[in-house]
Amino acid sequence: MRDKSFIPQEFIRQKRDGEALNNSDIEAFVKGITNGSVSDSQISAFAMAVFFKGMPASEQWTLTSAMAHSGTVMNWQEQGFDGLVVDKHSTGGVGDKLSLMLAPMAAAAGAYVPMISGRGLGHTGGTLDKLDSVPGYNTTPDLELFRAVVKEVGCAVIGQTGELAPADKRFYGIRDVTATVETIPLITASILSKKRAAGLNALVMDVKAGSGAFIDDIENSIALAKNLISVGAVAGLPVTALITDMDQVLGKTAGNSLEVIEAVDFLSGKERHPRMLDITVGLVGAMLHGVGITNSQADGENKAKEVLENGKAYELFEKMVAALGGPTDFCSKPEQYLPAAPVIRAVQAEKSGSILKMNVKAVGMAVVALGGGRTSSDQKIDHRVGLSNVLGLGDDTSADTPLCMVHAASEADADEAEARILAAVDVGEGDVMVTPAIRQFIYPDDAKG
Repeated sequence: MRDKSFIPQEFIRQKRDGEALNNSDIEAFVKGITNGSVSDSQISAFAMAVFFKGMPASEQWTLTSAMAHSGTVMNWQEQGFDGLVVDKHSTGGVGDKLSLMLAPMAAAAGAYVPMISGRGLGHTGGTLDKLDSVPGYNTTPDLELFRAVVKEVGCAVIGQTGELAPADKRFYGIRDVTATVETIPLITASILSKKRAAGLNALVMDVKAGSGAFIDDIENSIALAKNLISVGAVAGLPVTALITDMDQVLGKTAGNSLEVIEAVDFLSGKERHPRMLDITVGLVGAMLHGVGITNSQADGENKAKEVLENGKAYELFEKMVAALGGPTDFCSKPEQYLPAAPVIRAVQAEKSGSILKMNVKAVGMAVVALGGGRTSSDQKIDHRVGLSNVLGLGDDTSADTPLCMVHAASEADADEAEARILAAVDVGEGDVMVTPAIRQFIYPDDAKG
């Protein structure tokens, strides 16, 4: 039921005109998102108003807190995890399957990782869409099962249920299809509300910069990272951020089932893409240091490498999958559980040479066009489709080495994806300056002033 003293259209007008919003109205708006008394069109209008007018830190924190408290806020002290609960969140990228590896890595090193992840936004893939490709895996368990899996395994990667930050779940879906994703205040509130609901002791942010990121330039990515750190500090949530590169696909795959297979291969040691390894180890190192398991970032990274090499992280991933309803032997034969696309085609460059430049957003949209992402909030995902064997910047392509392999539901879909990829990649002669996978670390003290 709507609070009769709150008028949504007046609230939207105030933001549209750049007026200050009071806390009670922000809280009433979030309540309306949760109970349905505020319509989708009103939510999208407010999001667009924030997109153009911005939102000061005080309003961001009120919005964050209200969305976090729109459902249950976890209390891990009751489970005996006091001080060791940590998570990571990414601003999204093409081929970013790192959550699948780093959650069990951090858990194998002694942390507890209750990860509340999201679905795909725009051209970027979502962790939950990847896990939904695993038969039986429950991405929306009740809180009792969520607690039990975190306690037993050390990590659980799930989505926003009706109990955890439900206001953000609805807001998130509407932003995805109304071109209002790329705004720092709403990104900040969305991320931190989920993490506040998860009851964390520390958070590590993976903020992407590059052509495949929502915020493509380094300056604005740093601004987002510092904003997350500052708003998190008001909430009593220590945040460390890594600025990571998204000027090429992360890893060799883009598409849900294909990325799950690459993640399993990474954990098992079958194949570890160097850029994925650098970022994953860096993030886990920051997670372990953030909750005091290690005394420094370097010690945390060494610990992350140790649990990767000794197989403990691989074992915990398989335990997590089974504990949340997936096959008990999933990691030993993922290809048998994940259906393959009926059309698999090599995309050949029009000439031989090196990859000089890549429009990663366009590559991501090729996956969306294949059915691997959404163009409307109610659209179903085809988990089979995507790209594999994707080359990176500076790699050589020829008749024997295609740009990538397209996995499609039909020949027509493969044709469209091929055309999009050829238009997105520049091939020629010359040296290529490849940006390091990790561009910068930003610690809480760096955000002050």
